Amino acid sequence: MHICQLTASIVRLPMRLRFSHATATRVESENVFVCCELSDGTVGWGEGVPRSYVTGETPMACVVQLAATPVGEQLAGDYNSWEEVIQRCERFRPAEVQEDPRGCYGNALRCAVELSILDAFGRAFGEPVSTVTRLFEPAVAARPIQSEVRYSAVIDAGGRRLRFKSMLRRLYGFLDCKVKVGREGDDDATRLRTIRRWIGSGVDLRVDANGAWRATEARGKIESLLPSRVSCVEQPLAHEEFAALADLRRQIDVPVMLDESLTSLVDAEAAVAAKACDLFNIRLSKCGGFLASLRLAAFAEAHGLGYQLGCHPGESGILSAAGRHWATSVANIRYLEGSYDRYLYRRPVTNEDVTFGRGGRAPALSSPGLGVTIATAGLAEFTAVERRFDVA
Repeated sequence: MHICQLTASIVRLPMRLRFSHATATRVESENVFVCCELSDGTVGWGEGVPRSYVTGETPMACVVQLAATPVGEQLAGDYNSWEEVIQRCERFRPAEVQEDPRGCYGNALRCAVELSILDAFGRAFGEPVSTVTRLFEPAVAARPIQSEVRYSAVIDAGGRRLRFKSMLRRLYGFLDCKVKVGREGDDDATRLRTIRRWIGSGVDLRVDANGAWRATEARGKIESLLPSRVSCVEQPLAHEEFAALADLRRQIDVPVMLDESLTSLVDAEAAVAAKACDLFNIRLSKCGGFLASLRLAAFAEAHGLGYQLGCHPGESGILSAAGRHWATSVANIRYLEGSYDRYLYRRPVTNEDVTFGRGGRAPALSSPGLGVTIATAGLAEFTAVERRFDVA
């Protein structure tokens, strides 16, 4: 069995609600979908969420990059086992269209292509994508695969309806919640006190600044939040001030998580060498796909760091399903984010609903491939660009 064709699409998905953090406000998400067609007619789907302020990518740049990539040379041939699928996915390298010292430009595209291949061959082999974890990185594989996981809540930036948002998450039974901080004009210390009061003492609260603070002010900003019992601060400084992170980490009494500064193994090695953090925020699209994310988790485990599986605001059911397979098959995940589908979109792109339930609980997906199918008729309405690429 072999790959016949890849189809890349730019899809603009309107969101139910405006979502804000320190570096962006979104009312829609522009994602890249890839459909992989096999020689027996089986199709698989993948998704990437390019964010120019994270990996330098844009959706159109992903399509242009795929057009410049010799997919026939990299992906042609027969695939008869998961081992061969993994080898070919590892071989896939988007064309180098710009200087990339961090090894992250093209990660969203790599994620979309890789997931489409894993989904297609998972369907052909009759096995879920979660099978790949124990084959690729047995050191972090959960044994057995977890039957259920629990997702975090999130509260975006701004001060509107904080009491309502906090009480709703408490009543829904979430165990932990991320709060976006650092937006200009927000009094984050007051916001955190309000959230803590209404979300309750039993919920784990962590904050994410999305790199909004300067090194000269970050310590004071963070210390003002600690009375609200914050368990972790994510990306307090912009990546441009990465060199200051180690000093900041020594000065504050709360663990530091990297996100925008953790996009590749190059970044991970630099973080360990500098002693810049305590945890990694691994996101499938940002980090280059399912396999690269497994490698980062194994790297963190080997160096005594924690890790979470995060998500980009705007991920559709394809990435939600992929994240579920990753989360149920990987051990020791500190926090888990994603699967907001029904709450995020009025018209989800998958026929199956993979939204988490009460308390953030969600079951493992056991159907072949990613375990979801695409509502292709509805998807056409949101598709802005479509390009086909022959592989064999």
